[in-house]
Amino acid sequence: MTVTFDSVTLEIRPAPGRYIVRAQGAIIGETDRALELTEGTRAPVIYVPREDVAMALLDASDRHSTCPFKGEARYFSISTPEARLENAVWSYENPKPGAEAIAGYLAFYPDKVRVEPR
Repeated sequence: MTVTFDSVTLEIRPAPGRYIVRAQGAIIGETDRALELTEGTRAPVIYVPREDVAMALLDASDRHSTCPFKGEARYFSISTPEARLENAVWSYENPKPGAEAIAGYLAFYPDKVRVEPR
């Protein structure tokens, strides 16, 4: 799916292959249903379905932000035995038209969580 907003192109497509999600070395997710989102010239972001992540390790935080193209993002922190990673995860619960494919998916800050192809 490709949508253009005020000269910024948002592209969402299936990410080929299998991905592992690691937080502090612990595997917290694994999927072969990831999506890759590219927004303009930014680096692509991998989105993982919630069903493929250990949601028991995530706690909703009070942080929210708004993207003019995707809508309001909600944030989560991750608790592992080694550390608590504050606001390491975000999700668009009700994305704007054109970004609906990422509803129910999670994205991760690469400086806190590794999402790597397997």
